[in-house]
Amino acid sequence: MPEQTYEFHMEMTCEGCSNAAIRVMGKLAEVSKTVADLEKQRVYVTSTLPHEQLLEQLKKTGKECSYIGTK
Repeated sequence: MPEQTYEFHMEMTCEGCSNAAIRVMGKLAEVSKTVADLEKQRVYVTSTLPHEQLLEQLKKTGKECSYIGTK
């Protein structure tokens, strides 16, 4: 699968939340980049993995998350 950038909504209230998103996505070797936008409550993930697998990983933060689409 070619690398794509996916956009997710994630409830984030502080920098700790955004850092948690970056930390859990960093555990996947197939993720090349993760950007968390605290103000917009968005997480952008660049990866070769399908969005379903990325969403499951993002949910490990314990925060409410949903898939929006590709960027």
